[in-house]
Amino acid sequence: MKLRTVLIGVPVIAVLAGAAWWYHSWSSTHPSTKDAYLGRHVVHIAAQVSGPIESVLVHNNQAVKAGDLLLTIDPAPFELAVHRAEARLQQAKDDLAAADARVNAAESKLASAKANASEAETHAKRIEALVAKGSASQDMGDSAEQARLDAQAALNSARAELVAAKAARGALGDDNAAIKAAKAALAQAKLDLRHTQISAPADGTAGDFDLRPGSYVSAGSPLFALVESKDVWVDANFKETDLPRIRPGQPASISVDAVPGRDFKGRVEGLSPASGTAFSLLPPENATGNWVKVTQRFPVRIRVLDPVPALRVGASAEVRVDTTQDGQGGGTP
Repeated sequence: MKLRTVLIGVPVIAVLAGAAWWYHSWSSTHPSTKDAYLGRHVVHIAAQVSGPIESVLVHNNQAVKAGDLLLTIDPAPFELAVHRAEARLQQAKDDLAAADARVNAAESKLASAKANASEAETHAKRIEALVAKGSASQDMGDSAEQARLDAQAALNSARAELVAAKAARGALGDDNAAIKAAKAALAQAKLDLRHTQISAPADGTAGDFDLRPGSYVSAGSPLFALVESKDVWVDANFKETDLPRIRPGQPASISVDAVPGRDFKGRVEGLSPASGTAFSLLPPENATGNWVKVTQRFPVRIRVLDPVPALRVGASAEVRVDTTQDGQGGGTP
């Protein structure tokens, strides 16, 4: 009887010991955690202009494509702003044309003044020679000299007027400051008008959506969230004792409570430089007399390689990482 017990007990013990060894070995090379949660990019949609909502084209939890029109803000005041900006631009162009005409007139006046000054200079020299010979009176010489001085003064005045006219006109064409300012104002008005139409920036699902036509929205105020459908990951909190074996690029297996009976493929993307508590608003204070060592957990991001729509933000998951891989998709190190 004792022999039978021994013959039966020894194999059982051996099997249990082997199972325990295998489980320990497997657990050491394939660390896992149930402290993991699904994540996706969440875009918080906000209006860039203020005004009453004119139309709402989506409803809560509706799937949308990038570029789909979600809602519109009453465009009437922004259309008026565009018309005003267009009028100001045209006025700026007209003012520039008038200023350019004044410059042309000043240039013509300067050319005439130069001709008069040159003629007066020539006449004064001729009269001065005649006075020196006695063929002309001194009064004629004085009059010629005064005419020369007056012509020179008119020339200087014409030059100053031309400088002032050019300064008032500024640069020509699109380089003109007034034209630039008017065009910038028109571009801003058109941009504000485009912002009255709010479109989806990416494929996703509208969440926390409760807007109705007539509701007033303010620029910068969040309206609703758009959960993107493209990228899915799991933030898994592993024990610090598991971290030395986990490296970016290693494969992982992911099971999600919301999708029972299916495992998803994953890949380690990165390890957090600090524990989860280090990023908290009030980190724990351990400088006490009754301190007890607690194994810390560090977030590890796992990219889901084969996502499905049922993988929702915040869902619980379990992750197991295959640390026998070298992190580059290769074989055993």
